[in-house]
Amino acid sequence: MATPNPRLRAAFLDRDGVLNRKMPEGQYVQSPEEFGLLPGAVRGLQLLAARGYRLIVVTNQRGVARGRLTLDDLSAIHRKMGNLLASKGVLLDAIYFCPHELGECACRKPEPGLLLRAFDDFPDLIPGESVLFGDSVSDIEAARRAGVPAVRMPSNGSLEAAVQSWLSTDTTANRVK
Repeated sequence: MATPNPRLRAAFLDRDGVLNRKMPEGQYVQSPEEFGLLPGAVRGLQLLAARGYRLIVVTNQRGVARGRLTLDDLSAIHRKMGNLLASKGVLLDAIYFCPHELGECACRKPEPGLLLRAFDDFPDLIPGESVLFGDSVSDIEAARRAGVPAVRMPSNGSLEAAVQSWLSTDTTANRVK
């Protein structure tokens, strides 16, 4: 069996609850000072990158629509996330976010718009060879609608544990080096 080109696949990652601690319902990470990576996030990303997956964050950010943070605040938070990861040798390929309220757009998960935008921007990606790691029903539904396999993990859980579990059971994930 031929080994697929590793850059034909992406690991889509929800942000809150997967990479950083999810705030209680109705609260939002509003500044870089409130952002911190969860234990296991870096190692999980390293495992995915080592297998050639593009690392793409797809995140709903309703706090913008509700006036709790600005787009500049969100950019600063994402800059901090990128810097923290880069300091550990992990580079994100892209971050896609939805700043809208529920029902106002086609990009807010469970709609697949964020993933579909990534497929437009990275036309080499193959949905069925990619994977999404999320902690909510809306994450999993967005992946399903985009034709992407998904792994639901506990909110604020270990991405490393979720990736290791998935790698141990998914033969497609293990074909690439």
